[in-house]
Formats: sequence, structure tokens, C-alpha cells
Amino acid sequence: MPFWSVRSAPVVNVTPVRMPERVGRVAVKVGRVVHVEVFDPALRVLPRAEYELHPHANSPGHVVDRIARGVDEAIAQARVERARILGVGVSIPGQVRPDGTASVFASNWEWNEVPLQALLAERIPDLSVILHNPLRASTVAELWFGAARGRDNVAVLTLGTGVGAGLALQGALYPGARNTAGEWGHTNLVIDGRKCRRGCVGCVETYVGAPCIMQHLAETDPDSPLLHPDDQAATINALAAAHAAGDPVARRVIATTGQYLGIAIADLINLFNPQIIVLTGWVADSLGSAVLPHVRATAARCALTEPWEGTEISLCPIDPRPGGFLS
Repeated sequence: MPFWSVRSAPVVNVTPVRMPERVGRVAVKVGRVVHVEVFDPALRVLPRAEYELHPHANSPGHVVDRIARGVDEAIAQARVERARILGVGVSIPGQVRPDGTASVFASNWEWNEVPLQALLAERIPDLSVILHNPLRASTVAELWFGAARGRDNVAVLTLGTGVGAGLALQGALYPGARNTAGEWGHTNLVIDGRKCRRGCVGCVETYVGAPCIMQHLAETDPDSPLLHPDDQAATINALAAAHAAGDPVARRVIATTGQYLGIAIADLINLFNPQIIVLTGWVADSLGSAVLPHVRATAARCALTEPWEGTEISLCPIDPRPGGFLS
């Protein structure tokens, strides 16, 4: 069982406090940025550290260095003795094996069977480290503190550069036989469709991931001022703002994205019969309210009636920072 407890009291940001023996927790989220936060016994957020990861500087050594620096800095700023830290939880994109190795299949990373647990143990040997991928880390957060609280059968869909699903069945995380369950982004959506970065064709990810939303925007209007070819976040944010302002191109792109996403979600509804599906991730943070009506309408049309009527589709209410569910 992870070192954090669901029985901790609700929390707010407070001034750092002195902690009893081995009750501090450190949360690390690795993505475009390495976020690190420290929590006290009541899971109140103490000072945090943040290091940017550049697109072409994601070697294992570089990422481990940023994680270790962030952990050291956050603990020092929190004025916590390291001996009182119970452990470090690291959310890392990709497939994390039970032995702590990580196979990260993400743009510009090119990791394969990286022994991340061992590398982190060399840099921070005095602290216990637990690895999870963001899909299951997000699912735990939703089950304990978010939209899925009180539900037993849940799918948490992370929408970003890539996409994936965290699954909870009968109240427990479903890891699969090799801890790789949830690669929903690589299930087939369109026969003879776009090729994904893994070499598969027609994957969900190639129609609802950020690079592919940008591609659809470029195909719809090659001269669109909303398009920032080298900046995914800027493009997605511009698309959201333009949609809110009634821009017809933005509305067309978001409607199409929502339809593809709704079809893919209908498959999950038919397969797993979840009580709730939660959309999270930075793309969902930006486009969620705009895309959600199209998702719901399409899923209702494509899913079987009985499981659809028992399923809620919701946006994640949790702050996207690593410990944001506690803020």
C-alpha cells in the first residue's frame, strides 16, 4: 500500500510546521515540468520546488537530476529533517514495471526499460521512493479527493500530449498482469488512420492528443493565427479562448475532437460499465468545458443504453499540481 493515507484530514496551505517522526510526504509529478511538494502530517502543503524540462533534455540522467534537486530544495524550504520524511511518490509518464523500471514512450524521451528506481536510489539514498505512472496516480487522487470519491468503478482519462486511462474496478486500481493496463490511447479508433509515435495506426491518441488537435487545426485552417507550431500549450490555450469568443474554426476543431473522444469513451463504457469517467490532464484543463458537450452527445449515441445511463462524464475538479487535491 502507498505510504500516504486516505484518513488524513482535509487541508489548506499553511506555514511550515515541525513534524513528528517519519510522517512527512513528498510528491513529485514529472511531465513538461518537474513539480515537487512536501506535506505535513495533516497533508497540508508546505513549500514546493519546480524545474522545467526542455523538449530535448529528457535523458534519464537529466530527469533524475531534476527530481533529486527538486526533492532536496522542497525539503530544505519546508525546514523538515530528512529523517522525518516517510517517502517520495513519483508520477512518471510511461509504463512503470513492478520492479521500478520505467519504459517511457513519450515525444522526445526515447526511454526503454530505464531502471528509474535504482537511479533515484543513487541520488537520494536516504529516502524511500515509490513510482507510479500518471494514469494510476491521477486515479488514486480522484478516488480519494476528486469527482470519483465514493465510487467503486471508475475510469480517469488523462488528456495531454498523449492520452491514457487509469482504471479502478470494484474499488481497487486495476494494474493489469504487467502493470501496463490503461493504454487506451493506443486502442484503434480509425482504420487506416493517422500513425502514432509507436508506429500503430488510427489510435485514439492520434485524434485527441495535443499534437493531433494541432494537426487538425492546421488542416482546417493552415493560416490560423491560433496555431503555434512549436508550442502545444499556446495553441491549445488559444483554441480554448477562440472557442469561447465564438470563432468558427475553433468551434469546428473542438467539435470534431469531442466526437472522436466520445466514440472512444463509448468503448470504455461498453467494456467496463464505470459509474463515472473523469477527464483530467492539461488539455482537459484548457478545453474540457468546451469539448464536454460533444463528448457526452457522441458517447450517448455510441454506447449501449444500459451502461450509458449509469455513467457520469465529468471534468477533474482537482488542481493539476502534484498535491493540488489537497489545496
